[in-house]
Amino acid sequence: MLTEQQLMERSGSSCEICNATENLKSYNLPNSPGDIAETNVLLCETCLSQIENPETIDPNHWRSLNDSMWSTVPAVQVFSWRMLNRLKAEGWPQDLLDMMYLDEETLAWAKADGDDLASGDKIIHRDSNGAVLEAGDTVVLIKDLDVKGSSLTAKRGTAVRRISLVYDNAEQIEGKVEGQQIVILTKFVKKV
Repeated sequence: MLTEQQLMERSGSSCEICNATENLKSYNLPNSPGDIAETNVLLCETCLSQIENPETIDPNHWRSLNDSMWSTVPAVQVFSWRMLNRLKAEGWPQDLLDMMYLDEETLAWAKADGDDLASGDKIIHRDSNGAVLEAGDTVVLIKDLDVKGSSLTAKRGTAVRRISLVYDNAEQIEGKVEGQQIVILTKFVKKV
């Protein structure tokens, strides 16, 4: 994760979305893959407060996404894509989304939040008890699992830290067990 000083240098001491220069804070993008170090963007107080309080969103403030969506920084691209999807009902964000290009890995990261889906279509990962799982959570296996393609058996009670969510399948998560990255069915885990 980047420090605020590194973010200040990367952004030229301005908000990476609207270019404001005062009251800047680091914002960690939710549902970010565990293996991407740069998952933060530098936001001004206005952008941050509207993200944290969606009912206060002023669509005109976000017209600056027209510029920020072309950033070479993947975290800024993901943030821009997600905001454009949230604002799609306004009309103009759809035009920008149609022009925007993200490589496969960055697009998968952007879609991990589910902002591109209608609220009824969002993929929600739940453990065996119905608790909502998020990227970065720690889970415990509730059953011995044979790992396909290897001789490894993941034992009941094994903690799997810093899980990542399979963005297109609510029944699967990924995590490391004994140093091996595996896909695990959510019905066999319990959130810690």
